[in-house]
This record gives sequence, structure tokens and C-alpha cells, in this order.
Amino acid sequence: MAKPTTLKDHFRETRLFTHRTITALAFTVVLMLMLMIRLVNLQVIEHDTYAVLSDNNRVHIAALPPTRGLIFDRNGVLLAQNLPSYSLQVVPEQVDDVDITIEQLRQLVSITEDDERRFRKRYQSSRRFKPITLRTRLSDEEVARFAVNRHRFPGVDIAARLYRHYPQGSLAVHALGYIGRINERELQNIDTSNYEGTDFIGKTGVEKFYEDILHGEVGVQQVETNAQGRTLRVLEQTPPEPGLNLHLTLDADMQRIAEQALGEERGAVVAIDPRDGSVLVLASMPGFDPNLFVGGIDSKTYHALRDSPDQPLFNRVLRGRYPPGSTLKSFVGLAGLEYGVVEPDASIYCPGWYQLDGDDHKYRDWKKSGHGPVDLNRSLVESCDVYYYDLALTLGIDRISRFLEPFGLNDLTGIDTSGELAGLVPSREWKRRAKREPWYPGETLITGIGQGFNLVTPLALASATATLSTYGQHLRPRIVAATEDPDTGDVVDFPVVSNIAVPVEDHANWHYIIKAMTDVVHSRHGTARRIGHNAPYEIAGKTGTAQVFGIKQDEEYVEEDIQKRLRDHALFIAFAPAHEPKIAVAVIVENGGSGGAVAAPIARKVMDVWLLDKGHLHPKHAGKTP
Repeated sequence: MAKPTTLKDHFRETRLFTHRTITALAFTVVLMLMLMIRLVNLQVIEHDTYAVLSDNNRVHIAALPPTRGLIFDRNGVLLAQNLPSYSLQVVPEQVDDVDITIEQLRQLVSITEDDERRFRKRYQSSRRFKPITLRTRLSDEEVARFAVNRHRFPGVDIAARLYRHYPQGSLAVHALGYIGRINERELQNIDTSNYEGTDFIGKTGVEKFYEDILHGEVGVQQVETNAQGRTLRVLEQTPPEPGLNLHLTLDADMQRIAEQALGEERGAVVAIDPRDGSVLVLASMPGFDPNLFVGGIDSKTYHALRDSPDQPLFNRVLRGRYPPGSTLKSFVGLAGLEYGVVEPDASIYCPGWYQLDGDDHKYRDWKKSGHGPVDLNRSLVESCDVYYYDLALTLGIDRISRFLEPFGLNDLTGIDTSGELAGLVPSREWKRRAKREPWYPGETLITGIGQGFNLVTPLALASATATLSTYGQHLRPRIVAATEDPDTGDVVDFPVVSNIAVPVEDHANWHYIIKAMTDVVHSRHGTARRIGHNAPYEIAGKTGTAQVFGIKQDEEYVEEDIQKRLRDHALFIAFAPAHEPKIAVAVIVENGGSGGAVAAPIARKVMDVWLLDKGHLHPKHAGKTP
């Protein structure tokens, strides 16, 4: 028997389908609501939190600062180097409270008020995502203490850097200069993109003049960092180009001898090789330790240097402007020969004073009793003032100033270091322009002995002496001999630069003046005869004294009765060997008194090192005396 056919319950099936559909739809709605709630939570409620996390976990462009070039003397003695150091750095955007962070850091490392002041100054002007140095040159103990507590200071880290160090201390500091932190004024003048990651820049001397060469080119590194600022990986890198090394013309041994010879005196010594203009010595005393400025000098130490009456920060070689005194007589005597107003053998009588016609004022000679009959040779040997009063009046100020200018006494020498000032050779036009007054005959007289308005820097005086020694060949002084690529070792020598030669038509005039200057040192009555005694080579020189203040007609200059800082400056110029010079020297000792007794021995010590110890004296010159 067949089974009966079961009929479908359409109502039941419809209700079941509807129930399942509603259930699925409800489940879908719940899922959508949960997703929406999660999205709202992520994108609205916790937006700030995840935005910071996302923003910090990104690609950073990090600067790779270049290694600064080294500086050597002419013999390879290291004068400026780079040593590793650790710095404490803060990334502002990763620090919740800078004040609290600094106070907590003080419990681990030493942070001075000057450190904090410099940090806050840069904090105000720097971008929030860039690290700012809070402390430099941390000790190993400070590094260890911070490393243990690193987790407590988000946004604070230690960076390894190279810092500048001057291993010779204060030696040649005014020639080398020093580096220091970049200030706001310097930021306006540099390519800031090339100084990313660099806090220091050359401030003075060679370090400043050759900043572009020493600094190098910054590199770039793309890094991915996490929320804590930690580098996850390096994506791309362009390495920095290191700065070039500099090889100076300075001789460290001679520099040290010159500075020691000056001792506690204030003054300057410059030595030049007249054959190529190389500066062998550039000494300004007293000096200071440039290492004090590298990491940021404290206020107390800086004020002590700045306010010292001895002015150790003052570069006397380049910026000291002194009356040349009787050292100018060699040049004025040469002018008299060249213009034909002097016959070498013609004499004038020196009674110890000189008067202009119609003037009661007596222009005194340094020797109160006078020198008697004096010709040109004797006028230089004994440094007779009266002879040069008369010669200056005969020449006139126009011819004097015109003749002296080619020696560079009125201009910058053009030396390749920073901070040089020009000297002053007075003229009629200069006085009218600067003083708005006419020129008086009495001013011509004192110009002839290197007083009055005459001013010269020790560097310019040494350069003029070198020019005199080579019969007018005027070479520009230079302090850098060559650059060296630290990667390849390639050396590029700097060329010798010639200025316009001094126009002297009669070659015999040079010879006559040089012979007289040789007698200054080697003759029985020469004012520098002390250093000529037993000299193994001929020295041509000229002593000088420069008045610091004037004295009245009826008063006598007694050095012992005058305060030290009011005494005459002592000067001396020289070159040797006299007839084939290999070194020219200028020495100025402030308030030193006698050029022959004080300044000349310093020059002799410097010349001995170059000619004897360094072996630059040719055998044919050894033992030669007039």
C-alpha cells in the first residue's frame, strides 16, 4: 500500500526563514555596531593617542655631521684634532615637562646654569622634533648613571660626537683661533642645511677664515623610528664629506721659543720667510687656552679673560696698532736716497735737538747731548732723531707717505686669517679727511721718526721688513701652506702671491740701507750690538722705541720713575742672513723700554732656531761678520 503524500507547510517554512533572516540581520547589525564603536573609539575617542603613535613611528631624515679637518704645523705637529665625546640631548616633542626633566637629570649629571641657559635659548628657536644639546662632554661615570636610568626619561638620550681639541694648549692660539657654539648672528650667514647636526663653528683665526674648507659637507640618513624615537632601521644613507686638513706654515718649535722669550711681557713676535711669504711665527702674548671655548666657557672664566688688564683675548699681531718708532727710519732713509735729497756721505750736526725756523719748540733727540756730525749710516747705527727730523722736513709729508705705501704699512697685508686691521701712514689728505685740519710742519718731523699719527701692526711691520730684505719684492704673508684630503691623502699646495714691487730705481740704495742696518747689529756703536756679539751669521736690524705718552719740554724721561704701563714700547726689526735673507722678524714689547735691550734678544732667539737648529743657514754664511 502506497504511503500518503506529505504536504509542505508553507506558513511554517516562511516563519522559519523569516526568523533566521531576522537573526542573521540582527547579528550583522550587532557586528556593524561593534565595528562602528571600534572605529569611533579609534578615530575619535583615542584619536590623539594613536595619532602620536602613528606620527612617531615614521621615517625621519637625520643629518650626519661631517668630521672637521685637522690642523698641522709645517712639520706635521698636530695643532687641532677631534676627540670622541658624549652629549646629553633632548627632543622637545617627546618630553612632557622640560622643567621637571631637567631637574631630575640634575640628580644624575652635572648641569650648570650656563648649560641650561644655552639650552633654553636654542629651545625657543629650534624645531620641536630636533634634538637639542643640554650638556656636552659627559664623563664616563655620568654616561653610566644615565644609561641605567634611561627608561625614566623619554625623549632624552646620549649622542656620541666628536669635539675639537687643541693638544698644544695656548700655543699659537691667536693664529689658530678656536671654535664655539653657533650663535644667532652666525645662523643668519651660514647654509643651515649644511650645519644640520653641527653645533660649532670657527670663531677666530684660521678656524674662522677656513671654516668652509674645515667643516666639510653634511650627510643625510633616512631612518625609521618607533614611538620612543628609537631607530628601527636605516632606509637610505648619503655619507658626509669630511673637511680638509690644513698644513700651516707655522713652526711649532719656533712659536714656542717666541712665546717663552716674551715670557710675562705683553707683546708680539712675527717671523716671515721672505722667500715665499710663509709666516713662521705669529705670537701674541699673553694667550689663553682655546679648549675653554669649545664646550662653552663659563661666565666667570670668560669675564676674567675679558676684563684682564693684560688683554689675553686681544690679538696684538693682527689688531695691535703701534707707532713704529725708529724702526721706520730705515724706510725713510731709503726714501731720502731714492728721491735724491740725501748724499750718503753728507753729514748734519746733531746738538741733541731740532728747531723749525720761527718756532721756539725744540724737537729733542733721544740722546740729550747729541750725536755731533751724523751721516746716513751713522744716523741708522745710532738712531739719531735729529737727522730724521731734518730729512723728513726736506722730503715733505707727501713724498714720505707716497714712498711708504707700497711697503703695505697703510693697508691690510691680506694674510689668510681673520681679524686683521690696517695700519696708518698719515698724509695731508688723510688728516683733512679724518681730522678736518691742515697738515703742520711739526707733524712731518715726528712722522720721520715713526711717531705722531703713524700706526702699524706687528704683522705689517714684519711684512715690510721682509720686503726691504728682498730689495722690494713684496709677497703676501700666508699662514696656510696646503690642504690635504683625509680620504685620499691628496695634497694641494697654496700658491705664493706677489704684490706690486716697491719702485726703487737705484739698486744701490737698497744695498746702502741694508749695510747700515747690518752695522746696527754688528758695529761697535750699533744700538743692537748686544745680539750681534759672537753671532754666527750677519743680521741686519733696526731698533725702535715708541712713546706711550708725551713729556714736557723741561722734563726728562727717566724709565725707572715711570709706571710700567706708561713706559715706551720696545721694537726691533731684523732679517738674516743680511745679504741672502731666509727669515725676517718684527718684535714689539709693550712698555718694554729699550728696543736693543728687550726686543732684539727675542728676535735673535727666533732667528737662531730657524737658521741654526732647523738648518737653514748655508755654510757660506756661517761665521761671516763685517
